[in-house]
Amino acid sequence: MLVNLQTVIGMAEKGGYCIPAFNVYNTETIMGVIDAAEEAKAPVIIQVYPRLLNEEVGFYICPSIVAAANRASVPICFHLDHGPSEWEVTRALRWGCTGIMLDGSVYPLEKNIAETKKIVDMCKAIDVGVEGEIGHVGSVNDDAMDEFTDPDEAAKFVKETGVTCLAVLIGNAHGHYKKTPCLDIERVKAIRKATGGIPLVLHGGSGIPDEQVKAAIKAGVRKMNIGTDVCCAFADGTKETLDDPNRSLAIDLFMKKPIETVKKLALEKIYLVGANGKA
Repeated sequence: MLVNLQTVIGMAEKGGYCIPAFNVYNTETIMGVIDAAEEAKAPVIIQVYPRLLNEEVGFYICPSIVAAANRASVPICFHLDHGPSEWEVTRALRWGCTGIMLDGSVYPLEKNIAETKKIVDMCKAIDVGVEGEIGHVGSVNDDAMDEFTDPDEAAKFVKETGVTCLAVLIGNAHGHYKKTPCLDIERVKAIRKATGGIPLVLHGGSGIPDEQVKAAIKAGVRKMNIGTDVCCAFADGTKETLDDPNRSLAIDLFMKKPIETVKKLALEKIYLVGANGKA
């Protein structure tokens, strides 16, 4: 069933677990995630990057996500990940998103607050929750990380924007980590305390050690993004098929293995964050 962001985040907050948020790129990755969610009886978030909307891929993929979510027996939120502006947000809402991220983390605090609040007010009219970000979560390829999220700034941001959940920088980054990350769990606790318990979001979930993920969830993380691992799972399944001398070149048959490897990855993450059996 297609639900909004505040529904799944509320479920996780009440149950003390985390919702896995999988970035998808084509029909096969959608199928793998949905199959895993159904099997594990788990609420999940399926999300897309804004470039898919900008490049018109969204015209094809968004209806597929909405249709799959509506048919599913488990709660599925369809979320825009890292929306940079009102343009992408508007297109995402028009194409069926039930959750929005406005990423103003590259701006000074006051502008970030103003831009995010504008989107929160817009989305409130159609009952869609908004994720904000404070403390810019960059890439593993960046020369250095920005300063970690400041609890006092987070408190001001949450109070003045009214976001549903908050993405934070606590030692995480997007992409394949070059060395094992070390999450600042005490900072998670401090941000939760300062903000009055806002549900937190962990970006760059691919490659963070399991024990750190579990500690972050215990401290207040309620949504974890998985993108790179989805790509790798799909690529691994494709390579396995290519290496099979008996493979079929019929695309529907060729894609069965990538769907299976994405499903396997999604199941692993669902169980890791404790979302299994919560639907």
